[in-house]
Amino acid sequence: MSSTSTPPMITKWASKDGEFHRQVSSFRSFIEPSAAAEFPAESGRYHLYVSYACPWAHRTLIVRQLKGLQDVISISVVHYLMGPNGWEFASPDDVPGATLDDVTGAKYIREVYLKAEPSYSARFTVPVLWDKKRKTIVNNESSEIIRMLNTAFDDLVAPEYRGITFYPEDLRVQIDEINEWIYDTVNNGVYKSGFAVSQDAYERNCRALFESLERIERILAESEFLLGSQLTEADLRLFTTVVRFDPVYHGHFKCNLKQIGTGYPNILRWTREIYQLPGIKGTVNMEHIKKHYYMSHTQINPTQVVPLSDGPNFDSPEVRPASRPY
Repeated sequence: MSSTSTPPMITKWASKDGEFHRQVSSFRSFIEPSAAAEFPAESGRYHLYVSYACPWAHRTLIVRQLKGLQDVISISVVHYLMGPNGWEFASPDDVPGATLDDVTGAKYIREVYLKAEPSYSARFTVPVLWDKKRKTIVNNESSEIIRMLNTAFDDLVAPEYRGITFYPEDLRVQIDEINEWIYDTVNNGVYKSGFAVSQDAYERNCRALFESLERIERILAESEFLLGSQLTEADLRLFTTVVRFDPVYHGHFKCNLKQIGTGYPNILRWTREIYQLPGIKGTVNMEHIKKHYYMSHTQINPTQVVPLSDGPNFDSPEVRPASRPY
């Protein structure tokens, strides 16, 4: 793929009010532990299509890692550059970190969608959870995929991962509540700021974003994680936005009232703590992240020049001496 390929105009994603409105996911089936289920949990049956650049796909990679599902669910990783045909597969020899699609043989993610539903006409997004046996998409909604990975495969993972949950019953109401405002104002808020095509929409969403970051900073001043001492999916969903904040969203999306590394010491401490959990660092590919945003969004960055900074050093200082504290 040429580095000068131009994706569909991002300004078309905004409505007449100047706002960016995210597409609702289309495939919403669930994998269940029962053998009688429509999509029963089986080792080697399911496949994740992801992008290291995408924060929504990043969620699924993190839960797959923390739940010990690497040998249960396989993955394919797309090219960081999104061109006119959307996400493309690439050889790791050409694009380190990317893979070819050895499951369906597709060249583009769009082909995977059309194999599942030939009449599909919405956007071709990641992550995608694919059923190798039925040759169809199970689900393409990241929030639901991480819930499946959280519990559906517990009988298939090593004993030390069974029973680990990031959505515990006693915290579910609180998790749902915090997810709601963090998703709206932070996870999606950076996009609503960066893809706004009116000054009013940009300012309104950017201010709401930083109001929420201030709120999160206050929470983490009093608490190890967002909901106390237990790592939950609320933390994991926020983490993928925060690690991208300084190197991408601060400049590229004009979310520039403050930076995480210099303006939010408690969020920075919390981010380092999660980043240093076993296996999490390997899910953060800053080359893919930076090159995707700065090279794919040519309406925002027509030169495709990629900034040097990767943001704060999340490796230092050491904050988690235990091997698996969660």
